[in-house]
Amino acid sequence: MSLQNGSRDDSRDDSTTKQKPTPAAGERRLDDFLCFAIYSANLAYGRAYKPGLDELGLTYPQWIAIVALWEQDDQTVSELGNKMFLESNTLTPILKKLEAMGYLRRQRDPADERQVRVSLTDAGRRLREKGMHMNLVKSSGLKPDEFAQLQKTVVRLRDNLIKAMEEE
Repeated sequence: MSLQNGSRDDSRDDSTTKQKPTPAAGERRLDDFLCFAIYSANLAYGRAYKPGLDELGLTYPQWIAIVALWEQDDQTVSELGNKMFLESNTLTPILKKLEAMGYLRRQRDPADERQVRVSLTDAGRRLREKGMHMNLVKSSGLKPDEFAQLQKTVVRLRDNLIKAMEEE
């Protein structure tokens, strides 16, 4: 090691090491935030589902809409939006695309013209068999019981956060 122009000359390049620098006392790194862990896991999930969804010709939000309609067919756009945590201005283009693809129907509710009801077509119901192979338990590296417990914990976290926001 030699000093030249007041700077340290070290032939070792630390930029290639995988070790993260230790944060200063009281500081937190991005990976220390639960919100970022959940956000980035969601993005990773989307990427992991992509090959199967590409086979079906669907995006992840389209897939989630189809799954929600398998669970309860013939629901209003607002009911579906609540389940998917999407506003109608975000959900409507997704539903229009799925309708154009022949997977669902949108029609005004005869009992209340202000409401639009969404229901699967036969082609939308058949997507279930085509898409059931998409299971990321193995890819997660978790045991099936750990995977199930994590899913329940994340749902409880989500529900608690929603409840706390409603109470404010």
